[in-house]
Amino acid sequence: MTDLTAESNQTARARLRKRSLNVVLVDRLFVAAVYILLLTFLAIVLLPLIYIVASSFSSPAAVSAGRVSFWPVDFTLRGYEVALRDPKIVSGFINSLFYTTAGTALSVVLTIAVAFPLSRVDFFGGRLITKLIVFTMLFSGGLIPTYMVVRSMGMLNTPWAMIVPNAIGVWQVILAMSYFRDAIPKELYEAARVDGAGDLRFLLLIAIPLAKPMIAVIALMYAIWQWNSYFDALIYLRTDALHPLQLVLRNILILNTQSNLGDATAMLERQQLADLLKYSLIVISTVPVLLIYPFVARHFTKGIMLGSVKG
Repeated sequence: MTDLTAESNQTARARLRKRSLNVVLVDRLFVAAVYILLLTFLAIVLLPLIYIVASSFSSPAAVSAGRVSFWPVDFTLRGYEVALRDPKIVSGFINSLFYTTAGTALSVVLTIAVAFPLSRVDFFGGRLITKLIVFTMLFSGGLIPTYMVVRSMGMLNTPWAMIVPNAIGVWQVILAMSYFRDAIPKELYEAARVDGAGDLRFLLLIAIPLAKPMIAVIALMYAIWQWNSYFDALIYLRTDALHPLQLVLRNILILNTQSNLGDATAMLERQQLADLLKYSLIVISTVPVLLIYPFVARHFTKGIMLGSVKG
């Protein structure tokens, strides 16, 4: 009897060991598949960027001949020199910086001003207003009514047309509301009220300093959207002096127009220089976002997750 019991125990342990090995093998295969998939996605995203950067530092002849792969051929800074000498590109870069800076600042202020009162459970009509705000995310008046509103407000062909019409994003308001409601303890608000602090003082001195991760996230969202925006400029701006860099880049990449290349190069080199200029402009338009992201990257995950899970 004892021998049978020992044999059955050994059999059970062998089965458990085999099952554990199978589980470990499946886990390792799953992790390997995940790494392969991630590396594939990384290559899909990274290789075109490397090609663009390598092409921007190559000679015009090498770019036009297709001799550039992932390393510069006949290294030169000619594309950047021509781009930075072009008055339209320089003015477009300055305009984009202004639209991004002013638009992001205004958007963050208005988003906080809308989200904080709606995050308070004792705010009268807060649920109805929240539903109306969410409704605007699903349905809008359309392009023509929006254009008529912008025109009636006298913002056509002015910098305000790039800043005011899309100053508040519904998703950013919802994110800020969730953060103020869930990440800041109610006891802190009650303690501030006992000490005589009003809503505005609580917002400026307590809520906003505690909401730096969330503010960094929504500021990054607004800044990236504002920097990459060109459609509003295409609709509302008629003067070339007000065009952002993305619209200048669109004209060169899609419409294949060169603004002042004839003065810088001979007729035979014009098309080659235009091809090189495309890649140089892509790098120039991408660098500011890459420079901003490291400063808010440490807040990004924290700001996205806080307020999304209760408890």
